Amino acid sequence: MEDNTIDPELESNKIAEDDDTFQHINNPIVGIKPIIKKYLGVPNHADQIGNKFFLTDGEAKVEITVVTDQIIRVRLAPHGVFLEEFSYGVPKLVQKATAFTLFENDTEFRVSTGVINCHIRKADFFISFSDSNDNVTSTDAVPMHWEENVAFGGYYVFCTKTCGPKESFFGLGDKPTELNLRGKRFVNWNTDAYSFQWNQDPIYRTIPFYISINEGISHGIFFDNTYKSHFDFGSEEKNKTSFWADGGELQYYYIHGPHMMDVVKNYHILTGTHPMPPLWAFGYHQCRWSYYPEAKVTKIAKTFREQKIPCDAIYLDIDYMDGYRCFTWNKKYFPDPKKMVKELAADGFKTVVIIDPGIRVDDNYWVFKEGKEKRYFCRRSDDYFMEGHVWPGRCQFPDFTNPEVREWWGGLFEGLVETGVAGVWNDMNEPAVFGTGSFPDDVRHQYDGHRGSHRKAHNVYGMQMVRSTYEGLRTIMKNKRPFTITRAGYSGVQRYSSVWTGDNVATWEHLKLGNVQLQRLSMSGISFCGTDIGGFSGEPDGELFTRWIQLGTFAPFMRAHSAGDTKEREPWSFGEPYTSINRKFIELRYKLIPYLYSTFWEHHRYGFPILRPLVMQEQIESDNYFRQDEFTYGDKILICPVLEPGQKSRKVYLPTGKWYNFWTLEVVEGGKEVEVLTPLETIPIFVKAGSVIPEYPVMQYVGEKEIEEVKLNVYYSDYVANSFFFEDYGETFAYEQDIYSEKKFAVDGNKTSFSIQQSLEGLYTPRYETYSFTVSGLPFKPSKITIDGKAFKDFAVNADKILEFKYSKNFKKIEISK
Repeated sequence: MEDNTIDPELESNKIAEDDDTFQHINNPIVGIKPIIKKYLGVPNHADQIGNKFFLTDGEAKVEITVVTDQIIRVRLAPHGVFLEEFSYGVPKLVQKATAFTLFENDTEFRVSTGVINCHIRKADFFISFSDSNDNVTSTDAVPMHWEENVAFGGYYVFCTKTCGPKESFFGLGDKPTELNLRGKRFVNWNTDAYSFQWNQDPIYRTIPFYISINEGISHGIFFDNTYKSHFDFGSEEKNKTSFWADGGELQYYYIHGPHMMDVVKNYHILTGTHPMPPLWAFGYHQCRWSYYPEAKVTKIAKTFREQKIPCDAIYLDIDYMDGYRCFTWNKKYFPDPKKMVKELAADGFKTVVIIDPGIRVDDNYWVFKEGKEKRYFCRRSDDYFMEGHVWPGRCQFPDFTNPEVREWWGGLFEGLVETGVAGVWNDMNEPAVFGTGSFPDDVRHQYDGHRGSHRKAHNVYGMQMVRSTYEGLRTIMKNKRPFTITRAGYSGVQRYSSVWTGDNVATWEHLKLGNVQLQRLSMSGISFCGTDIGGFSGEPDGELFTRWIQLGTFAPFMRAHSAGDTKEREPWSFGEPYTSINRKFIELRYKLIPYLYSTFWEHHRYGFPILRPLVMQEQIESDNYFRQDEFTYGDKILICPVLEPGQKSRKVYLPTGKWYNFWTLEVVEGGKEVEVLTPLETIPIFVKAGSVIPEYPVMQYVGEKEIEEVKLNVYYSDYVANSFFFEDYGETFAYEQDIYSEKKFAVDGNKTSFSIQQSLEGLYTPRYETYSFTVSGLPFKPSKITIDGKAFKDFAVNADKILEFKYSKNFKKIEISK
């Protein structure tokens, strides 16, 4: 079918049909309408090749690919020819479905796995999905369609689905808005968004993946298209949700739940998970634009140690460079960088430096000279180099979509690594250019052999830059894990980097916004995330900074950062009582590192998100679709940050089950809201009954002391519950050869007895020999403990009725009885 009207959904490209000026200027043949909309017709037959099923209306072709029992990919070729299989988001599409079939009757074609069905209606090419119980989870509102733009000879591609009356939507990266996306519309186009505000769009990242919950069943859609893309979640029409792109191929993955956790895990099957970072990356990091000269850096480091506030990393922003030239040092500010970095390392500080993509045009600058000679910089359609102004002045920019350029760029880090630099911070890689915002659309990119313009490459530019950084560091550092951080990215960037939410503002509104952004990033595949604690621009007071430190304690990535035109904001900057409270929470962070690290392993190996909004914990409770203050770190610790000034108490919703107040050990029944006191020195923290939370001793930096004993905090429950404890060397890739220790604890109790069982996987043996146990919440006073079948008498119950004892880390079963 053909329709020469303009699609009302395409807000960004609405053109009046009677605009003769547009037609004369943009079309060589007067009278041809500039945009022609076409829909799929009637499918006349289906062919199968392996796990792919092809359907056609005679001209257009649709490919249905069974990826796993829960994932089906849909592709549209308007004229029957598909693009070559390639994706930066999905590096390798591996068919893992156990069984699948094609069925045909008078009304439909149906592709089925043991879990889901993909229905293609014969009457009109509508595509829908259902589960094995015949619950329809997703259905087209109109057939997939496209618009041929005569002006530039390309397509806009569209998919519109029905939106249920109570359907809710989540994900899409770190959009600065409410957690539930229902009723909103978004654009994905990586943008340098300095001091972004609530509901500003777009900002730094493109993550075209969302999660739906409708009638208690969850599914996801990953629209793997790197062009500027758009999402409408019932904004224009309440009963429709749409996604479309300004070019490229209509290619999306339907990802079945039925739980949100299943959707995210399956999304990670496609796009990957974060590799394990070095253990020190879980410590507290301190950053500013900028710490210089060397005396200032050493003073900051010395004050951390004098104040006994733990810290693992100090960052150097652009002023460490010679004229902002990447891979150089300003010898006026840092006359002997190798000596300085070595001295910082001796005191437990890792040095992380910033790198931007803009390379100064200067024939005496070795990086520019090499890139120019090898033709590694981006070119425009007329073959001139693309140039723009950023911090160094006039610059050219590497084409990171070229694998040869990525290898070259990765090798440039050798000098920084030899100096002792431990991590790299990738910035300005949206890419950002002063004045113009970014690159012109006609810049050409190699795109790993699948050449295209900047319209295609813009959203992956930052991801490929940090990929180059990560892969280069991994080669140079041999068996040591790189630490990288990036501002821009695309789906799958988690395979190479951590992220932060960009240039935020020191306001209570941004504290709330950061809390939501971190949850959204985690459920969108990017768990290793953080905010600029205290706000990048603006001036926080002591209360706001301290509340931000408290939130940051439970962010997977914890870094304070501020602009150079603001007052300094280290943890001691606001005096007492703030210094002591900040110290207390940073110390808590270090105590909990074994739990945080174990949760990261769960993400890496099993695909679980690290931060989990309440809706992921309790999907059946519809009120949770709109609760966005609280989250759990893993599934054991619930955090409710304080987000209002002067707040002395606040309501906290606890999911069903029993929860322990972290501070008082009071047991609270869940499934309801409770009022919790929130003096400045605390925030509401609850631990799930049945949890076993490992704890390390407080250190000033990771690895400061040899761990002689690990504390296991056990929280009684009257049902079977499982916990998890992961350890390894903390800095190598030995875990890839099973050199790790994955311990699982199972607890179970009743009114007269309680048991703790331990099982072990992996080849790593930690050096400490004993656990120190604290068991809270026992409903009886223990009189007998049996460990591995033998009586054990060396135990005590303290004044808070907490059972305490020590025993070998190699126990198999502990039984505690009345």
